[in-house]
Amino acid sequence: MGALTHASLVEYLLEEAYEVAETIEEGHPDAELQGELGDVLLQVVLHARLAEERGAFTFDDVARGLGAKMVRRNPHVFRPDGSLQDTFPASVAEIEQKWDAVKRAEKPERQDPFEGIPQALPALARAQKSLDRAARAGLELPEGAPVHGSEEELGDLLLAVVRSARDSGMDAERALRDAVRRYRRGQWGESDPAPS
Repeated sequence: MGALTHASLVEYLLEEAYEVAETIEEGHPDAELQGELGDVLLQVVLHARLAEERGAFTFDDVARGLGAKMVRRNPHVFRPDGSLQDTFPASVAEIEQKWDAVKRAEKPERQDPFEGIPQALPALARAQKSLDRAARAGLELPEGAPVHGSEEELGDLLLAVVRSARDSGMDAERALRDAVRRYRRGQWGESDPAPS
């Protein structure tokens, strides 16, 4: 293995995060979840150590920054001194509204509701996050196909769509990335010109 760099460690951070998700979704024992979370934390420690060697920041700086951000962005949970509020919001929707308001106040110059959604997210996750942000910003959502039934049936339907794409020689991931790009540019329903 070559020299450790932030870039060389990215694939391991992503892999460990997916392992945590799999552990949770498959209902593995708590001891396994604990171990997987430790693996993610190790990746954070390694990145912080590399940064410390460059003189950029330390693990303690990361932890302090996280604590300050949690207090700043969750005034419905924390008082400015970091102690807990006496009461909390009643619903997730109310928490999201308060969170969005704080983020808008922090960065009033940020007008794009999609800013900050990672380009590297898989297309399906990026589509879901983009639509969540659009709905919260009051933007028009693309027409949806009615889905009746369970998430299991939805999964079967999505798998069938991917199978149809594959059988037709198309890349479902690329197609959805393109659709999300067009939606975010306000060009929903228009096709991007084929790359030359």
